[in-house]
Amino acid sequence: MFLSLLFVTLLIAALVSGAAALAFNRPVTQILARIIADPISDAWRRYLHFAILVVGISAGVRIHELERYITANQWVKDSAVLQLTRDRWVLEVYRTIIGSLQGIAWLMLVFFVIALIAYVIVRIAELRRERTPSAPHP
Repeated sequence: MFLSLLFVTLLIAALVSGAAALAFNRPVTQILARIIADPISDAWRRYLHFAILVVGISAGVRIHELERYITANQWVKDSAVLQLTRDRWVLEVYRTIIGSLQGIAWLMLVFFVIALIAYVIVRIAELRRERTPSAPHP
């Protein structure tokens, strides 16, 4: 039963992460193309998609929490292993979805804050270039 729960939570976390990566594909592509303006922006986009998958899966599948179903609490005398009931399955699936989305939300918040700072720097550089009169060429 534990292995089924582990597989299901892994699958759900991967699906949620993949859906989030697809949802953010267009905005990330546009932001990176604007900030970097180089073919390397595609590599950065791919890396961010990989990071979304890794963060989403690792935040959704909480191994320490799932260990409760195979080992008894060592700090409580005469404690028993938790039983996987239908209610616990529902709770674990819910925790997986919320955990994945929460991890991805933090990742994207950090990305967008850094992207906003980079955009401001690029925009300031563009405005300075526009204001600086170019010397006439003989």
